[in-house]
Amino acid sequence: MNAKTAVLLIIAVWLPLIGASQEAAATEMQETQIYTLEATIAEAMKNNWDLKALEEKLTQAQEVKKQARADFLPRLKTSYSYTGLDEPSNYESSYGGNIAVSSRESFQWRSTVIQPIFAGFGLISAYRLAELGIDQSEMEIELNKLELALKVKEAYFNVLVMDKTVEVARKEAESLTSNAEMTRSFYNAGVVPVNDLLKAEMELADAQQKLVQAGNQAALARSALNILLARPVKAPVDLEDILVYTPEMAVFEDAIATALKNRVEIRLIDNEIQRSEQKIRLTQRGYYPEVNLAYDYIKEGDSADVSGSPYHDEKRWQLAVAASWTLWEWGKTHFAVRQGESAREELVKTRKSLEDNVRLDVREAMLYIATAEQNIPTTEKAVLQGEENLRVTQEGYRAQVNTVTEVLDAQALLTQARVNYYKAMYTHSLAKAQLLRAMGTY
Repeated sequence: MNAKTAVLLIIAVWLPLIGASQEAAATEMQETQIYTLEATIAEAMKNNWDLKALEEKLTQAQEVKKQARADFLPRLKTSYSYTGLDEPSNYESSYGGNIAVSSRESFQWRSTVIQPIFAGFGLISAYRLAELGIDQSEMEIELNKLELALKVKEAYFNVLVMDKTVEVARKEAESLTSNAEMTRSFYNAGVVPVNDLLKAEMELADAQQKLVQAGNQAALARSALNILLARPVKAPVDLEDILVYTPEMAVFEDAIATALKNRVEIRLIDNEIQRSEQKIRLTQRGYYPEVNLAYDYIKEGDSADVSGSPYHDEKRWQLAVAASWTLWEWGKTHFAVRQGESAREELVKTRKSLEDNVRLDVREAMLYIATAEQNIPTTEKAVLQGEENLRVTQEGYRAQVNTVTEVLDAQALLTQARVNYYKAMYTHSLAKAQLLRAMGTY
């Protein structure tokens, strides 16, 4: 093997390995990407399957509009027919004898152009309904984005809560491990009874189980977020922590006014009211005549090539204006119109109810915010007190002034205080997200 061959062999072996290592490094960099809340929402808007399905509905609505527009334009039809008789048609002449007026076989090719002239305003109403259908699909997409943004925020904050729960559980397990080791040394020295040792070890085992459960819940919370982002369910997710408290300054009356102005649900109801009015007009077409213009171009003959015959002109055309009007149908159109008017009134009353629910949504979100704002300083103070209480109790236990039960109780109080604090912080952030949703934005 010469030197050139050896070099080529080395390159052939190492190039795939280098490529694989670069790909692995790129994958690792991608996996360690830290998502901000804004980036998470943006990715959900881009990839969420439910949102993409609604975009297909918008495409369908646009195609319906094109169909409605086509109804205004002339329609072209063509037909080809064959007629066979058992014998030619004859005409008995007054001078005696029969005169043939047709052959036994005839062929006809007809092309027809039909132009609607008046359809009782039905075509206009159908076109307007199609336009409103596009508006409805666009608003449904907007509504879905609002709901999706709130779901992403809920999932995002749930992951952060679960991560803090894991952190709290880990600190508890570490503290109880230290406590169990201290209790065992006291037991070996004959200072405490075996019951104290057993209690300390049982509490440690329980804390370790809680740590495992918290880890599983954190993994499940990440999976739920991945589903919203249309990512693999087990894909790793690292999130930017948002442990920041900013008091909400919104005024209730202003929030209500903004919500009534911006809520997509109200605009959807308004759209439905407009659609109901167009449906009424579409039904009222039965009160009017329908007028169409028809132009026919006809070729006839005794043979398949429709080239004329002694009994047929080779080609001819005709123009007709036809009007049709249903004068009586036992009030069917009238009752259908009344049904449509009732449906419209139903929507008007539904809108009133929706406005009340919007006010309730805003009120509920602001109460959640107020509750969290009151709980945050209380729970923060409780954490400081719990840490000091545990420190003092542990010092007392080392001096055998306090019992192991008092240490375990102090640890349990601190753990609960920490959980309450983190929940209050993230609940405040989530309540602000719910207020934005109630006001029609995110």
